[in-house]
Amino acid sequence: VQLQAFGGGLVQAGGSLTLSCAASGRTFSSYSMGWFRRAPGKERELVAAINWNRERTYYADSVKGRFTISRDYAKNTVYLQMNSLKSEDTAVYYCAARGSPYPLRDYRSYDYWGQGTQVTVSS
Repeated sequence: VQLQAFGGGLVQAGGSLTLSCAASGRTFSSYSMGWFRRAPGKERELVAAINWNRERTYYADSVKGRFTISRDYAKNTVYLQMNSLKSEDTAVYYCAARGSPYPLRDYRSYDYWGQGTQVTVSS
């Protein structure tokens, strides 16, 4: 699976961005997908994840109610809609695929990674 993430940028606090992660290669639909982020001086953290059939989603407490993860099988793409952005959301965001129907929080359990996309929220 090859993953390509895009959609980052500079946005003012309170604004919105949508990140996209396009997948190619093996059967995308059988993978669980996650969006991680890494801010300067901080550990990589799982922001949101979705299982293979979209029945389950996970969100970090810090983004609940503001971020929404979704996936489009026809386009082999996973999205992260980010609303009400805060300065603390500033980070490099990565999408990842896990060769299992269900996602985990541990980044080491993910098999494929996209390149990062920078999100900068100005206050």
